[in-house]
Amino acid sequence: MNMVRLSTQLHKWIALAVGIQVLFWVAGGLVMTAIPIETVRSEHHVREQTPMPLPLDGVLAPAAVARIQGLALVGAELRTTPRGAAWVLTPVEGEAVTVSAATGQPFPALDTATATNMAAKAYRGDGTPVAAVLLPVAPQETGREGPIWRVDFNDGERTTFYLSPQTGEVVTRRSAVWRFYDFFWRLHIMDLEKGENFNHPLIIAVTFLTFTIVITGFILLWVRVARDVTVWRARRRDAGR
Repeated sequence: MNMVRLSTQLHKWIALAVGIQVLFWVAGGLVMTAIPIETVRSEHHVREQTPMPLPLDGVLAPAAVARIQGLALVGAELRTTPRGAAWVLTPVEGEAVTVSAATGQPFPALDTATATNMAAKAYRGDGTPVAAVLLPVAPQETGREGPIWRVDFNDGERTTFYLSPQTGEVVTRRSAVWRFYDFFWRLHIMDLEKGENFNHPLIIAVTFLTFTIVITGFILLWVRVARDVTVWRARRRDAGR
């Protein structure tokens, strides 16, 4: 009886304490399974681009670009971008550097009209660009650092394209659907600040408490079933007399 009373009390009070978070877990799971991840990523708003061949004529060698930039390199990648061929240089120390493969210098700064036009060319859907702004610091939702261009579209999902200020490439996409999804994801992992850490002590503690609810629930179920079986057997014995 003491075990039953203890299980009942633990089940009741722990369920009361963590019940709201369990609701968030279930709601978050529903949102994450109901909304296709392709929709969250706005992949349906990405215009399919025909691959462009790299214009190797006039492209500087990595060694020449390294001398121009005064860098000691451990790697270099040649890429096609909306602004032409680019070298992405990986120096021995510091962050990667993107420069024009034709000049070895950084690309000229994008203006608003050019950024808007590049975003529109990369977009597919019934929306049109309504605002374009160069942000000095990338918003947290981009998962990036440094300056970034933000171009907003007036479609039903309020799609936003974020562009590299160097190459004009769309580096990430966000929308009202993504932000709705992200809100429930943060609730789900109990990290409202950054939405990245799902191994922190709070979620571990709440998960452990939720586990105790399941265990005590099984104990109470077992006791209840055992009682019902005992009563059923007693009634059968009485009926057979």
